[in-house]
Amino acid sequence: MSDAAALPGQPRGLVVSGPATARAVNVLAPNASAMTLDGTNTWLLSEPGSDLAVVVDPGPLDEGHLRHVVETAEKLGKRVALTLLTHGHPDHAEGAGRFAELTRTAVRALDPALRLGDEGLGAGEVVSVGGLELRVVPTPGHTSDSLSFHLPADRAVLTGDTILGRGTTMVAHPDGRLGDYLDSLRRLRSLTVDDGVHTVLPGHGPVLEDAQGAVEFYLAHRANRLAQVESAVESGHRTAAEVVAHVYADVDRSLWPAAELSVRAQLEYLRARGLA
Repeated sequence: MSDAAALPGQPRGLVVSGPATARAVNVLAPNASAMTLDGTNTWLLSEPGSDLAVVVDPGPLDEGHLRHVVETAEKLGKRVALTLLTHGHPDHAEGAGRFAELTRTAVRALDPALRLGDEGLGAGEVVSVGGLELRVVPTPGHTSDSLSFHLPADRAVLTGDTILGRGTTMVAHPDGRLGDYLDSLRRLRSLTVDDGVHTVLPGHGPVLEDAQGAVEFYLAHRANRLAQVESAVESGHRTAAEVVAHVYADVDRSLWPAAELSVRAQLEYLRARGLA
């Protein structure tokens, strides 16, 4: 068994539904897979003493899960007043429309196509509900519409798929771009250095207790992978499929299609700099 304290970001342990910080409760969706890890973490956020709550990423279109989120809020004496999305991938956002019906809430997102209501989300915006404050942090790269949410009162950040609780994420080419992703990681690192963020509440996987360690690991991992891809190209592996077979030979083949998306993003990044 691995020592969690020695793993990147110091993962808390098993992924479970329940309280994660003073203001955040996880309701784990039943959609575990190789890509979604234990399932999607649907975050229920509220200020202590308030009867209003915000839900981040209702998850897949699973009626049982969506109702469970509502029931969890009700058991805590809360009413869901707003729904937010970190990005538009179905495992995070597919259930948003139905969840809005169940809760009679607006859905706010960066992508206008995902919104239900008139308001979107902008960089630096502060979302305030029942005394709870969330700061919108643009973190494109995994997708072009990816956002994170800074929860200052808990010194935490909700990262969607930008940082996972276990393993690393993909840059979903062509929508996702590696240059944007690296900039987003540096933006998250600044939250850990300048704003005291120490907890990552990810879209999948366990809570991370060492936010800065997690970001540094991601940056180092990306630099290492990029060097491997550049070396593979120099060795004559020109297509994304050839590079994946060479660089990701130790990775489960079922994950190669996702790896190919990341490799395409890395090749685009290298070509833009005249390195491939």
